[in-house]
Amino acid sequence: MANFTIADIKALREQLGTGMVDTKKALEEADGNVEKAVEILRLKGAKGNAKRADRSTSEGLVAAREQDGTVTMIELACETDFVAKNDRFLALGEKVLDAAAAVKADSVEAALAADAGGQSVEQLISDEAAIIGEKVELRRVRTLTGDAFQVYLHRTSKDLPPQVGVVVAYTGDDAETARSIAQHISFANPSYLTREDVPAADVEKEREIVTEISRNEGKPEAALPKIVEGRVTAFFKQVALLEQDYAKDNKLSVGQVAKDAGITVTGFARFKVGA
Repeated sequence: MANFTIADIKALREQLGTGMVDTKKALEEADGNVEKAVEILRLKGAKGNAKRADRSTSEGLVAAREQDGTVTMIELACETDFVAKNDRFLALGEKVLDAAAAVKADSVEAALAADAGGQSVEQLISDEAAIIGEKVELRRVRTLTGDAFQVYLHRTSKDLPPQVGVVVAYTGDDAETARSIAQHISFANPSYLTREDVPAADVEKEREIVTEISRNEGKPEAALPKIVEGRVTAFFKQVALLEQDYAKDNKLSVGQVAKDAGITVTGFARFKVGA
């Protein structure tokens, strides 16, 4: 008979969060050796990770941390909302964020290579995914540098962690307006800060499309340049933050609101779980 007790099973389950049957079987296979049982359980979990590699991760959380003149934001994804609100997954999110913020990671690769208590973030996620029993992946990471920041985290459901996160970097003293702009970004979802940031190839492609549309609508050839430029301007208002109509007053652009408040938006990031 294996040399372990019910108390040993309970202690190992509390340590790893594994099921009763799997924990008991691992201790039996390890003849009561706890360290060996841990290896067995993690190996079993790692095999499960490989089987889950092709599964989709449409749930998860967004989290952000400000420190030393920077803000780091992450999106940690999982398969189900049940896991997304699980304490172990939430704790994992904090550990990953701590590690990513410590090295000011601005890419998933940099964050995965960061140290998390003596192991890499990549290994930490793999170990925790094996215990949680779902595919878990670090999908996005961004670190912004600036003089001041506003962080807005939005919950789409009260029993889930934040699903949308926005960071606004800015100069100036009007924190209230900066926060309002962050809230605007959360649902307006701009891709760029200014119209100048939009890639020239994208602008040219849009110009070609709206030119063709205008011709197909039978617009006079002489009027085409003005019509096309109007439609390209409308395109900028969709994709460039400072060109967008301000959510709280669509008679003003976000750029005008920022100017009136005496602030300059220098950068932003927006993550939405699963998007």
